[in-house]
This record gives sequence, structure tokens and C-alpha cells, in this order.
Amino acid sequence: MRHLGIRDGRVATVSAEALDETGCGRVIDATGQWVLPGMVDIHTHYDVEVLLDPTLSESLRHGITTVLLGSCSLSTVHVGGADAGDLFGRVEAIPRKHVVEAVDGLKTWNSAHGYVRALESLPLGPNIAAFIGHSDIRAAQMGLERATSPDETPTESELKAMEHKLNEALDAGFVGMSSQQLMFDKLDGEVCRSRTLPSTYATTRERRRLNRILRDRRRTLQGGPDVARPQSLVAMAASSLGIFRPNLKVSLLSAADIKAIPGVVHIFPLIAKVLNRLGGDFRWQHLPVPFEVYSDGIDLPVFEEFGSGAAALHLSNQLEQRHDLLADENYRRWFRKDYDKKWGPRVWHRDFFDAEITECPDASVVGKTFGQVGVDRGGVHPVDAFLDLVVEHGSKVRWRTTISNHRPEVLDRLAADPSVQLGFSDAGAHLRNMAFYNFGLRLLKRVHQAQQAGRPFMTVEHAVHRVTGELADWYDLDAGHLRAGDRADVVIVDPARLDDSLDAYAENPIPEFDGLSRMVNRNDATVTAVLVNGAPVFGLGEKAPDLGKNRIGEFLRAGRR
Repeated sequence: MRHLGIRDGRVATVSAEALDETGCGRVIDATGQWVLPGMVDIHTHYDVEVLLDPTLSESLRHGITTVLLGSCSLSTVHVGGADAGDLFGRVEAIPRKHVVEAVDGLKTWNSAHGYVRALESLPLGPNIAAFIGHSDIRAAQMGLERATSPDETPTESELKAMEHKLNEALDAGFVGMSSQQLMFDKLDGEVCRSRTLPSTYATTRERRRLNRILRDRRRTLQGGPDVARPQSLVAMAASSLGIFRPNLKVSLLSAADIKAIPGVVHIFPLIAKVLNRLGGDFRWQHLPVPFEVYSDGIDLPVFEEFGSGAAALHLSNQLEQRHDLLADENYRRWFRKDYDKKWGPRVWHRDFFDAEITECPDASVVGKTFGQVGVDRGGVHPVDAFLDLVVEHGSKVRWRTTISNHRPEVLDRLAADPSVQLGFSDAGAHLRNMAFYNFGLRLLKRVHQAQQAGRPFMTVEHAVHRVTGELADWYDLDAGHLRAGDRADVVIVDPARLDDSLDAYAENPIPEFDGLSRMVNRNDATVTAVLVNGAPVFGLGEKAPDLGKNRIGEFLRAGRR
């Protein structure tokens, strides 16, 4: 047992002996509980929400005390509201209207330094760190239309301006740059609708010039390769190598046990092992829980990966035309052809017998899969059973499926792999599709239960380090530890409440998004206290009075440990 003394936002002492509590403003009795460093979420899309509700309480309540913004090439540092709406709206399933209004209404900055000052003026709940988005700086420099045209390449002056924007962001303390090559991430809006993100149009020369800056300054590239083009994965991963030059810290999306291609899970650790033995500094990002997603009707982002799905999502702002499309027999043949194609790289398993209906005006189908509905209706093809229900009920048909990370033994192996970083929650995005705000607690539950059952795959201490100090150290942030002198970001967990409540979902409206109901996690008895920089912010599901009124979290600058 240890006693923790905190003064002025820092750990003053860690002692085996009881401390003198005279004059202490607050004493927390954590007997029988776990006292942990605050957890780090390395992959979020809170870039818009932080402007509207800087408490980011959905993460705080689960012990996340440091979040990284700017993932997947997207940030709000340079683009204006309309372009930000096009970048975030469809890719991250954040209502475009609210993105545009937030950025246009609240943006006071025109540089990375100004962005940091703006964040520091907000009543932040958690600590914030950030990537600069490649699509952000490319769109701002070239204009969104030119930046997403295959016939346009940046001029030399534009490339130099992009390099300047990246250097300036690193000077401001950003942890690095995020870039994306995934081809099923599509733009919202009208002007460039359904084009892929600006960073997907970057030439090899452009990438190398930006990567050179990251190498020289020992900052990080977060990347998303195109799953349909293995060469893109190889190129992004191999960029970590430092042959005759500094190596590059690279973190790629993502190591997963994908249902559609189960054998691929063996390749991720192999690639990392080879690259790191050759002198690279390479990591995979991994969500250490089953990747369960929900969808309202046909609005599931992974449907962007095949043509008929992308055509339906293209019409998400024209519901009458989409209704007609889904009813059209030629379209249905197209969808059935895409559905029946089971080979090749993909994310969705394309199995409507593995897709359970959770809500529908037709109560007779609730609890069934679309495949079973087709059987019940006389052998209707699963695609037609799905489309029939969507045509009849639209977004009122809610359903779920697990896309990856479904085998516990494989999850355990990935969670313990040193080439894997645990995170990838996507917090702040896909508000109606998924909720992984408590991924760290769910990992601790699995580790703790395995230990109690006599089949440990990792110690609890190791698991804690993997979602705290290990991440903070790799990204060079002052967080993730509880030693004398460290930042006093503290989470107190009741191990007796690492139970099935962590696996359940709830819904909670977002006032800033016109009351849109967001999928969330609610396991309030598990986390008894959360402190950020020594100040209490949450506990047992209750917000501290100061949260949202005063700035508690800080912008963490890389390299300031």
C-alpha cells in the first residue's frame, strides 16, 4: 500500500508511511481500490466537440485524462467551417451543420500557435495533445476542390507552405502529423461530395517532404493505409525505417482480428517485428475490445468500402432519391453482387445473418437477423430482406454487428504485443454507431478476470502501464505516471466493479448537437474518482462542480516531459 500526496497539481510524494493530513483540503480514502495514472486516449475526433463542450466528460468519467486530437488527417487548425464540415461530416459521422457552425462561430485562430492559445482559453476537462491533419493543411493551402482533384498537384510554393504549417505545428507542441490513404473515407457537402480525403491525393514526393520534417524533429506520423491496396500499407509502414537517415515514429491503423479476413491478424505482429529489428520505430493502433457497431438503416460508414454502399451513402442528404434507389431492382442486383463477393481486402464481413435488428416499428423482426427475416419471408435474399426493411422504415431500423476483435484469445495476444498501442477509440465520432469511451476499463476487466481464473495473459500492472505511461512516453508527453514530480492525473477504480456493466451501452443526448442521441458507456460505480492536474473532475458518475467552469486540463506540448 502507498500514500499519495498531491500539491499544486503535481505528485508531491509517494510514501509507504501514512502522511500528515493536517491542513489537507481533500483526503480520499482509496482502501481496497486501485489508484492509477490517468489513462491516455491516442485516437479521438473531439476536434469539434472540444470547442462546444470542453469538458469532454464522456471520456473523463471513464478515467481518460489525456486525449489526442487531429486523427486520420483531420484537424480544425487551418480550414474554415465549410471545409471542416466536408472533412468531418461523413467520414466521422458528425452532423455537418454543427461542424460548420462550431468552426465558423468559434474560430479565433489562423495558425497552430493561435489554435493552442484558443484551446488554453477554454475550460478544458482533460489534458489535450494534438496531431496536425495532413488533409487540413493540404485543403487550406490548395483549396478543397484542387486538393481533392487527381489532376492537380501542389506547386513548389504550396509544398513549402505545407512544410511551414507542419513546422509551425511542431513548434507549437503538436505530437506530429496524421495522414490518411484509406479510400472509403468520403467527403460530405456538395462541392466535392464523395471524393476521398485530401491526403489520399498526395504524391509520394509530398509525403516524403512532410515525413522528412517529422524524422528530423523526432515527431510522429499517424497513418491510415488503404486496406484495398497492400502496397499502401507497406509504404507507410516502411517509412519508419531510417536507412542512412533518422528513423520515423509511425503509428498505423489498425491491428484488428477482422471477421472478414481472419488470417490477416497474424501479419500485423510480423510486419512490426521485422521493421523494428531493422531499426524502425513502428507501432500498430488497436482497440482492445470487440469492435461492435450499430447502424440506423443503411447509414453504416463501413458500407463506403463497396460501390453500392457508397452510392447509398452519397444520397444521405437526399432521402427521397435514396429511397427510390434502394427500391430499384438494378441497384439491388448491384448490392447483391457486392454482398456475395467474399474475397479480397475488406472490413465488413458481408453477412446479414450476423446482423441483429435491435429496434424497428415492426416488432416481429426485433431480435432477429436480416438473414433470418429473409428465411421467414420465404427464402428472400438477405440483401433484399435488409433493403425491404430500410425502404419501409428508413433509419428507424436499428441493428448491430461485430466487425472485428470477436475472438477473446486473439484479443489477449494483441493486447500483450509490444508492437501494438492500445487505443483507437474514435471518441467524439460515429456518435450513433459505437461507444468505446471506456476501452481502458474493459481491458482491465479482462486482465483482472483472467488473473482470477488462473489463466493470466498480462499482469494488471502491465495493463495499466500500456494505457498510461507507455503511450505518454512514446508520444513524448508529460502524462501517464504517478511518481514524485509527475502530473497528478489520477484515476481510482473499484476492482470489484470491473463487471459486465462495462460491456453495456446507453444513450445520452448532446445538447450542442440539437439533442442528437449519442451511444455512450455507463458504468458509474467502477470509477470512484478522477483527478486532472490534482483537481477532482469526476467520481461515481457525478461531475465535480468546477468542471466546465474553470480550466482544469492543459494543452500538453510534445517534448516537455
